[in-house]
Amino acid sequence: MVVDQDRCCGSGMCASVAPDIFDQSPRDGVVQLLVSQVDAGSLPRVEEALRLCPVAAIELARPVSVPPR
Repeated sequence: MVVDQDRCCGSGMCASVAPDIFDQSPRDGVVQLLVSQVDAGSLPRVEEALRLCPVAAIELARPVSVPPR
């Protein structure tokens, strides 16, 4: 998961939906990512945070499944 702090407008929607994953800087309100990977149980809240972000500052990279040879 990646957050674009330059794009973030500090709405705080992500931190309200998933406070264990996102926080906001006390200085300027910009999103801070608290984890480097998202576990399966947290994925629905992260997807909700992505959906609610007004400036699309959050990007969730999904693992790519490669078929066996």
